[in-house]
Amino acid sequence: MVDLPTKKPHMTFLFSDTGGGHRAASEAIIEAIHCLYGDAVITQMVDFLKDYAPPPFNHLPEVYPDLVRVPELWGAMFDISDGRPQARIVTSTFWPYVRRAARRLVRDHHSEMLVSVHPLANSFFLKALGKVRPPFVTVVTDMVSTHALWFDRRADLILVPTEMARQNAIHYTISPDKVRVVGQPVSQSCSAPVGDKFMTRQQLGWPQDKKIILLVGGGEGMGPLAEMARAIDESGLDVCLVIVTGRNSKLEAELKEKTWENTAFIYGFTRKMSDFMRASDVIVTKAGPGTIAEALNAELPIILYDKLPGQEDGNVDFVLSEKVGVWAPEPLAVVRTLTRWICRPDEREKVVKNCQRTARPEASRAIALILGNQVGLITDYSPNSV
Repeated sequence: MVDLPTKKPHMTFLFSDTGGGHRAASEAIIEAIHCLYGDAVITQMVDFLKDYAPPPFNHLPEVYPDLVRVPELWGAMFDISDGRPQARIVTSTFWPYVRRAARRLVRDHHSEMLVSVHPLANSFFLKALGKVRPPFVTVVTDMVSTHALWFDRRADLILVPTEMARQNAIHYTISPDKVRVVGQPVSQSCSAPVGDKFMTRQQLGWPQDKKIILLVGGGEGMGPLAEMARAIDESGLDVCLVIVTGRNSKLEAELKEKTWENTAFIYGFTRKMSDFMRASDVIVTKAGPGTIAEALNAELPIILYDKLPGQEDGNVDFVLSEKVGVWAPEPLAVVRTLTRWICRPDEREKVVKNCQRTARPEASRAIALILGNQVGLITDYSPNSV
């Protein structure tokens, strides 16, 4: 099935835990690579900030949750640094400070291919690699509002999740031949068919006779998640609430102590999110790209209640333009949307159909196939999206 090159190619994935999306995207692509090619390829993930960046940049993964809890500051940082001139200034200003670390990473991880899933891992490492280097592929993990640092003309290939992101790349003077729309990489479990909702609920111990409303706030449990949950619970709607607080253990404890009018299940960090989505009827979430992509694959109508200014603004536009959900930043707007979808099931069903149309469940495998082709691996698998 697989034609092996004379030497197993080594792929190094450059990511950092500034948000859960970069690690999750890397893991999803690597999972797909080994599903397609088995042990014919060696893969490795490197957190380039934590493991190699000089102080204080090596502490960015630790302080990231605090930074994004001040959305106005985060949005201002995004806007000020976005644009090709600004990206060049960022790179040239910090290169003297980080070049030794960047070159050390390149020496430590000799590879037949480098794959970047983080905007800060492009220009610096392309510069460190020099002119004689292995293929360098960027996988953009922001859905629409893609920062200029994602796009470096020296990259051999740039894989983006949406056509809007592709147009951004071209705007930033990337050759159209280098940019491919492949979708958002998510895990195999989040790409599987929806399956039997009844059986999934039974396995989870959830009720069968109520609409299941799934509320999530990203990996860090950010945003007014508790406020939205309380508003739905006090609305008079007869529903079941499933609330995922992620790594926010304090919020998890607070919600578990609360007396709920409706049936409510409170979870912290979980690896069952794909099952949760397939068993639910609506998701209420912040506008994270991975969560949106997973919801589309699960054919789950989306209510967006929060976003990070700058990088997640375009995600809201995407959800609205594709008619797969609504933007409802106020609790009353969330309750009104839920009431409408419950009382008018045909309206919700139209949104479900739009999710089916928009979803790209083959994204991770499409990316894996492209990367394999770049290093000479051959498989008989050929997704239509490539």
